[in-house]
Amino acid sequence: GLRERLEARRAERAQGEDGGSGGKLRDMLSARTAGNESAAALPEGARVLRDVAYGTHEKQKIDVYLPPDAKAAPVIFMVHGGAWITGDKANKGVVGSKGTYWLPKGYAMISVNYRMVGDGADPYTQALDVAAALAYVQQHAAEWGLDATRIVTMGHSAGAHLVGLLAVNPDIAAGQGAKPWRATVMLDSGAVDVVTLMKMPHARFYDKAFGNDETLWEKTSLTRQVSAGAVPLMIVCSSTRKDKPCAQGEVLARKLQQMKKTASVYPVELGHGAVTAELGKDNDYTRDVDAFIQSVIQ
Repeated sequence: GLRERLEARRAERAQGEDGGSGGKLRDMLSARTAGNESAAALPEGARVLRDVAYGTHEKQKIDVYLPPDAKAAPVIFMVHGGAWITGDKANKGVVGSKGTYWLPKGYAMISVNYRMVGDGADPYTQALDVAAALAYVQQHAAEWGLDATRIVTMGHSAGAHLVGLLAVNPDIAAGQGAKPWRATVMLDSGAVDVVTLMKMPHARFYDKAFGNDETLWEKTSLTRQVSAGAVPLMIVCSSTRKDKPCAQGEVLARKLQQMKKTASVYPVELGHGAVTAELGKDNDYTRDVDAFIQSVIQ
């Protein structure tokens, strides 16, 4: 509804978006009215299976982008942002240039919807939805021409928080039937240590998502859920944000490195929305993320 959109617009601003003509949220809302990702952006021979249900709720659906002649194709599994309260798998920029870049390289892309806070979910149950979607993709990979063992998960903003939580504690995903995946790329999550975040002055939208339940804060804090099974993690963060997500990322990476896990922080001089919108375009940032993915997908 409109209230959610306004709330999310505030959320984007609080995360360093200017809200001007280049604002990610404006793009997101206009994309909602303009319809799905344009098929024109897909390489020749690629196809999309839309609204494949992985659960019974209307939000528990994925879009499956298949490269031409998919045979044991590696997979980028993408989770949209929107402050846990809004957003959609088909919004502009979720797949966007990422599809244009990785589909011709033979990758499939999955774009995931999950229940929102307004549907009665909280960030932990949203992570369970994402895990259930991942399990579904693994179970159906063969019929789509995908390699179930070569999957990299990726998410932006709230989506980065959700894939990050599963990455540091894959047991949460295993509980939904998901098998191991290769690595995770987080694109600018403002929430890493949720407990600390909620006890300090913070943007109001975090209250809507995380409420005042300290048990939930603990269960959704990446720094507090780090486990021995953690998968390799690339933490992309905006170096221009006032709330310093790169500093949070460094704390998490150090914790993982102390456990001999692969974790790196990759600061980019881009606003919150641009961190996802620019990925897949012709720049060093895209090439560096691609190099990370290639290093784990072989």
